[in-house]
Amino acid sequence: MTTHVFIVDDNTFKYHLEYMFAGTGAKEKSVDFNNSSTTKLYSGRKHAGEYSLVGMMADGCRVRKDDLIIFYLIEKQNAREGMFFGVFQAAEDGIFLDNFDENQFLYKELKKSLTFRLKIKPYQVYQQGVTEWEALDEIKNICSPYQMLWSLIYRKLKGNRGNTMITTYESKRLISLIRQKNKNQTLNFCDYTFDGRNIIKGEKHKEYTGRTEEINILPRLLAKATRKQAFEVHLQMYITQNIGRGINESLDKALNAEKNIEWIGNEVSCGVGLQRIDVMISKTINENQKIVMPIELKAVAASFDNTRQLGRYIEWIKQYYVPNSPESDIQPVLICVKRKKLSDDLKNEFKRFNQESNVLPLKYIEYEILENNLFFKIVDYQK
Repeated sequence: MTTHVFIVDDNTFKYHLEYMFAGTGAKEKSVDFNNSSTTKLYSGRKHAGEYSLVGMMADGCRVRKDDLIIFYLIEKQNAREGMFFGVFQAAEDGIFLDNFDENQFLYKELKKSLTFRLKIKPYQVYQQGVTEWEALDEIKNICSPYQMLWSLIYRKLKGNRGNTMITTYESKRLISLIRQKNKNQTLNFCDYTFDGRNIIKGEKHKEYTGRTEEINILPRLLAKATRKQAFEVHLQMYITQNIGRGINESLDKALNAEKNIEWIGNEVSCGVGLQRIDVMISKTINENQKIVMPIELKAVAASFDNTRQLGRYIEWIKQYYVPNSPESDIQPVLICVKRKKLSDDLKNEFKRFNQESNVLPLKYIEYEILENNLFFKIVDYQK
């Protein structure tokens, strides 16, 4: 179960609570490539507008039903610092699309466009929030750097991502801080709102009646792949949306992820630089063992540089993730476009990487387009 932190402000938060939904958006941009192979978004940096939207879609598509939702209320200048409120749950898998136009639900009330949305439900709702200082800066109970909430710290350093996943350890710590702030007292109302300081009881029930268009990136992904255009962010979104759901059996089989995924992340920051893991999942093997898989995605064939990238991810996971989840083994994964033949030199590079990494062997997966879908298959490079 992954925990996702959604960004809200003083105006939008009350509507999220009253109508029980979370969402992100990119100002007043509209998505014209959903369930479509074409787009007219090209301007300026050509594909940048499309990539930004697909990135937000990937963030939302990692959400699974019953995942935990925490809201981060951004600071109010000279009045209040940023605060974390919770806890809610996702009511269903993934996000839906409510495109920007005159019919976007609650646009006038929100005073902004939230294009990608999901319905939520109460879980353990607390009246008071925890300040950003209490959550990220207070270190009196921190014994080691790896116990800090790095996912949220990286978010502050790298830009205000509207929907950030946090690790299982970080979730437990943040929720514990919220619980302690409220002396373990939850709110047990049917309806909620926000009074500017606290979550309170809503005056009346308000039904979410907006559009809920299903998201499908596959036609656009296939079109870009066929034209040999860059599509890594589309591939990332496709995987976060479908992994472990039985929708693409070849994907689940290749990652051995049919039913045992406990955590999904994408664009996982692993340092103060620009390094990010494309997709990372944690699988439960048994009550005493988990496997965490950093996944590098490529829209091209495998190359020697791929192992260098995976090596950096592994070192970060060893230092910052595994100490908080000591039952986790690491298995790196490389997913690339199918090659005609894997060269002996590349096979030897994978073997060298395995010997030096001191983790589970690299899983190398190739994919190709078959019958208007993606087909994934493990490649045995040990032969």
